[in-house]
Amino acid sequence: MIAPQNPAEGMVWKTIVWTWPLYGIGALYVVGPVLAWLLAMLAVLALYLGPVIRSDLRATGPVPPVVWGWIIGMAVMLVALWAGHLDWGLGLKKTIKSSIGWAKGWALLALFPLAGAVLPIRREILVRAQCKLGFYTLCIAPVLLIAPTLGLPERIFTSPLKAIGGPGPEYFSVYLFTFDPASWTPRWQFFAPWSPFAALLGVTTVLFALEEKEYKWRAAGVAAGVLMILASKSRMGLVGLVACTIGPRMMPLILKGWAWGAFAGLTASMAIVGPGLLRAIDSGVSAFKGARADSTRVRETLQRIAHERWQEEAVWFGHGTVHPGPHIVEYMPIGSHHTWFGLLFVKGLTGLLAFAVPLVWQIWIALKDAALGPRGRLPLGICMVLVLLSFGENIEIEAYLLWPALVVLGLHAREVADARAEARKAPEAEPVAA
Repeated sequence: MIAPQNPAEGMVWKTIVWTWPLYGIGALYVVGPVLAWLLAMLAVLALYLGPVIRSDLRATGPVPPVVWGWIIGMAVMLVALWAGHLDWGLGLKKTIKSSIGWAKGWALLALFPLAGAVLPIRREILVRAQCKLGFYTLCIAPVLLIAPTLGLPERIFTSPLKAIGGPGPEYFSVYLFTFDPASWTPRWQFFAPWSPFAALLGVTTVLFALEEKEYKWRAAGVAAGVLMILASKSRMGLVGLVACTIGPRMMPLILKGWAWGAFAGLTASMAIVGPGLLRAIDSGVSAFKGARADSTRVRETLQRIAHERWQEEAVWFGHGTVHPGPHIVEYMPIGSHHTWFGLLFVKGLTGLLAFAVPLVWQIWIALKDAALGPRGRLPLGICMVLVLLSFGENIEIEAYLLWPALVVLGLHAREVADARAEARKAPEAEPVAA
């Protein structure tokens, strides 16, 4: 029976399994950052005390280089934030408020990988906890799905915890469903602040569930993840379900000679079927965008405005904060709905590189490991989800729900570092054994 074996595992296990009750009181946005800082402080304490700390909390090893990359990158992000506030004279009060926002957002992209890399948290604990959460989601789903038919309200209540401060009241609100303003049909967001994000959480749930060894838990996790994707009615979720599950499992083909031969044949055949295939792809992309034309238009306009104002006004350190958008983008904030354009607008080129460098580094590690064996499948799938999410959402304000995936990235970095250390020791041990 899989169960937590130390306080660190107990913290992550209970937080995942209790996701729905925490959502029911509007506390998820508070719990995520608190858990991040607690785990990170526990990791630092384990590194500092070494063998003196209790045996079941001892550090699994030094901090892997890629995790240092995340720590340095997110620290640079904070410096870019301060520089932007200073350049635009936003004042001390706003700088402190934005720094607190960094501690609840961007900092989590370093803190959770640090915890996963240093603390003795097993991968199977995270996998089983996610599957249990999937089972609870399936139990609650009938109530959510029938709510519009029964005429129940969209939002049940907004938690008083919103007084703590956050990106918006939706992060502290409890919803049964929401109506799509374009088609006036119901969409479900489960425990996420909005439906498209719920779809990507569904993709992550499927990725975790595919690692589960026990059939009944794996089935519950996969079913819950697919339900979240379909009920959210998100285009990005459907793309993620296919790409992020199949892609990592195709990576071992890179090392197969016959796969390269097949690829060469396919490339040659493109001379014949290429034009027709390109037309079909173009039609598919147009239909994909047209499925939610208003949303696509608003997002593209936001991106264009953010890019133009970044180039003209604040290349290196950005504007320090998002700005209210005009009527043409339905007053959506400039710098929102896209991680990369948002970084350019808010934190400039410095902020974009601070995120891009560790992300590309992490992806490279996952790609290599996925090509060598199944250990890299889940981390690579998670990296693909992060990339997908970055083109439609602001990752930093969603890290409070993505944290199990971030812990896995740190855990995988530790696994790869351990494997390399063992490989270096093996040649040295052979002569002694002989």
